[in-house]
Amino acid sequence: MSFVTTSDGTNIYFKDWGTGRPVVLSHGWPLNADSWEAQQLFLAQNGYRVIAHDRRGHGRSDQTWTGNEMDTYAADLAAVIEHLDLRDVTLIGFSTGGGEISRYIGNYGTARVAQAVLVSSVPPLMLKTEDNPGGLPIEVFDGIREGSLKDRGQLYQDFAAGPFFGANHGIEVSQAAKDAFWQQGLTGGHHNTYESIAAFSATDFRGDLAKFDVPTLVIHGDDDQVVPFEVGGKASAALVKGAELKVYAGAPHGITETHKVQLGEDLLAFLNTYAA
Repeated sequence: MSFVTTSDGTNIYFKDWGTGRPVVLSHGWPLNADSWEAQQLFLAQNGYRVIAHDRRGHGRSDQTWTGNEMDTYAADLAAVIEHLDLRDVTLIGFSTGGGEISRYIGNYGTARVAQAVLVSSVPPLMLKTEDNPGGLPIEVFDGIREGSLKDRGQLYQDFAAGPFFGANHGIEVSQAAKDAFWQQGLTGGHHNTYESIAAFSATDFRGDLAKFDVPTLVIHGDDDQVVPFEVGGKASAALVKGAELKVYAGAPHGITETHKVQLGEDLLAFLNTYAA
């Protein structure tokens, strides 16, 4: 197993598959790098070096008490990139991972970055505030916190059986995929995944998106019940200069599973547009 140790002594697990220009995948809440396995395998089979890491507190990475917020998540991503000395990287973030790569660009710039992709991502800001009236009310996230404290295993099962994959809107998804979501969630630390709810919902990424100066692809389903299209993909694409927006009609949040073939092909096509 491969790890990088960050400046605060945290061990971050990563998988490094294939050869070629590097691609780094950042996963969603409460999952880990395994949630990217279809895309990681497909892109590695098609000429790219694809790295996926477990966010601190998730999967096989250390379950730290502190650092469960976006600045530290971005610093951990930077540690992986610098440890492997990656350059001309395409950063791809799903959901919370989209926030992670956005904060990385906001804090560290694009000297090592060639392209960026936001998939079903939480930027620019999920939470409803005075200057973000279209966001989701705090009660939505308080409900997730309450469910996590009461019975997080049940929370994850309900999430997978309902809005995440869109099963409650008629999207067909296997029981095995739902079970994998539940299993991955429970490998994360209880404290870590609880604190991460605030990280993905209340972090304002608008300033980070303003610093994007590389070709950017935004992919979002228009029936996303977790990060609604108007709140996430549509708003992010409007804030990133020159961003390309791909809307998956009728698609839910978890398109890494439900639309894995389409997503893989779209990611590969975008990667292939890069000319050094």
